[in-house]
Amino acid sequence: MAESAVCPAFQLGKSQYNQKTFSGRLRHFLDVIDPRTLFVSEIRLKECMKLLDDFKHGSLPPGVSDEQLWEAQKIKQAIIHPDTGEKIFMPFRMSGYVPFGTPIVVGLLLPNQTLGSTVFWQWLNQSHNACVNYSNRNATKPTPASKFLQGYIGAVTSAVSIAVGLNMLIERAARFSPATRVMVQRLVPFPAVASANICNVGLMRHTELKEGIDVLDSSGNVVGTSRIAAKHALMETALTRVVLPMPILVFPPIIMAFLEKLPLLQTHKRLVLPVHSLVCLAAFGLALPLAISLFPQMSQIEVSQLEPEIAMATDCKVVTYNKGL
Repeated sequence: MAESAVCPAFQLGKSQYNQKTFSGRLRHFLDVIDPRTLFVSEIRLKECMKLLDDFKHGSLPPGVSDEQLWEAQKIKQAIIHPDTGEKIFMPFRMSGYVPFGTPIVVGLLLPNQTLGSTVFWQWLNQSHNACVNYSNRNATKPTPASKFLQGYIGAVTSAVSIAVGLNMLIERAARFSPATRVMVQRLVPFPAVASANICNVGLMRHTELKEGIDVLDSSGNVVGTSRIAAKHALMETALTRVVLPMPILVFPPIIMAFLEKLPLLQTHKRLVLPVHSLVCLAAFGLALPLAISLFPQMSQIEVSQLEPEIAMATDCKVVTYNKGL
């Protein structure tokens, strides 16, 4: 009884936390992005998958607790794609987004950027984002490599164009003092990255809008393919990708503008980059779970809002679809 009060009964494929509330989704995604899962060995992963398979077939060994089953599912979901069943490459897992993405954020926010450095960091950021988008996409329908390439080129082009264009405008703005100009230039990455993120998601997952995505009934069975559900999935993902860079690319420049005036950093210039990196890491680590918690990964939609053929194929009032991350 003590265990059940702390740890709910295990449900295969379900979240340990209430996905209808923001706090429940936040706790769920804190598990999803837990960087400790990056260090799970192949042997441990196989043990977790076997444990879940045993549960599915009703052949669990005695003594296995709900807590062990939840932990096994957490590890599997962090490493294995829910649609393809394949391992996601470590730098492109959601659990690797903060540790592998923070150095890029630091580069984006470096002061006094040259044209070359602006292009480089925007290119590197969108390359990482494109790979994360592709690796965590809804894969119920195959996406041609050409679509991936199209989304990648579109995102890089939009990010670089906006960042370079805004920097040129700021440099020509005579009314800005040097200090104000530096501060405004530090904020340029946000509109560039936010716009590119929308472009990236839209172009890379455009196939889903044309062909639709699978929707599932309460038993997890596919009842049809819906373009309307695909539209909802992309809109939710795009909104998440606009909210995500906001605290990451806006707060650190403001915080660093204050910290750089402190006597310690004035006299020890070498500490500026490490402190900047820590500020970016904290902002990234806080922003990611908050942003992706806006919507559940396995979202629900009423059948009445979908195509008529979906309503004819199921008696369920509500169906589920994988939004992707």
